[in-house]
Amino acid sequence: MELAEHPVDGRGALQIDRQVLSFAVTAKLRDMIVEGQLMPGARLNERILCEQLSVSRTPLREAFKTLAVEGLIDILPNRGAAVAQMSVEDVKQAFEVMGALEGLSGQLACERIKDEEIAEIRAFHYEMLAAHARRDLPAYYRINHVIHDRINAAARNTVLTAAYLQINARIQSVRFRSNFNQDKWNLAVKEHSKMLDALEKRDSETLRAVLQQHLRNKLDSVIANLHDMLSAPPTEK
Repeated sequence: MELAEHPVDGRGALQIDRQVLSFAVTAKLRDMIVEGQLMPGARLNERILCEQLSVSRTPLREAFKTLAVEGLIDILPNRGAAVAQMSVEDVKQAFEVMGALEGLSGQLACERIKDEEIAEIRAFHYEMLAAHARRDLPAYYRINHVIHDRINAAARNTVLTAAYLQINARIQSVRFRSNFNQDKWNLAVKEHSKMLDALEKRDSETLRAVLQQHLRNKLDSVIANLHDMLSAPPTEK
């Protein structure tokens, strides 16, 4: 994916608005981190990334700042930036909080969601099943992420959503890698079917329980993957 900057007139105006370009660079780097193209602990080489994304250092550094706020990147004084690396204890604590937030989101969503919102989530669910069937993990994960976000949004609680987004941003990459295990991935798909069923029935207690169990089932796989990553030397991109 190239995010090129091109002047459109003699005054050097950019074809792509700077803010939009910065957003696009941020989104691309976020995907690269989540999908493991940039591994935890990896130093971020600005020259290489600028060449890879076809952008200047300005939007790249703006993206670094945004991702640092999200907890995905660590800014190292006088040493550039590196992909953030969570400890096993960090992950355990984050999953504990995320499980509570997911459960509350499900409970409130059952009380407040509209029929058309359920229909949209159902459509995303079928798209996710198709991605799973063709073993397209990046597409599966992006759709999966949308489904969880839609359930959270249906809770209609801005304080809950802010906390949810902050914690979820930090653990996206480890959640993505938990699906590398085919059995765990298949289990996650079955759990999503149970989520949709509970949501359609407005069964708040069942949906809360399924969402919390969903997080607990991921944690063992996440911890195993994390032990492997922590034992590997960091790479530079």
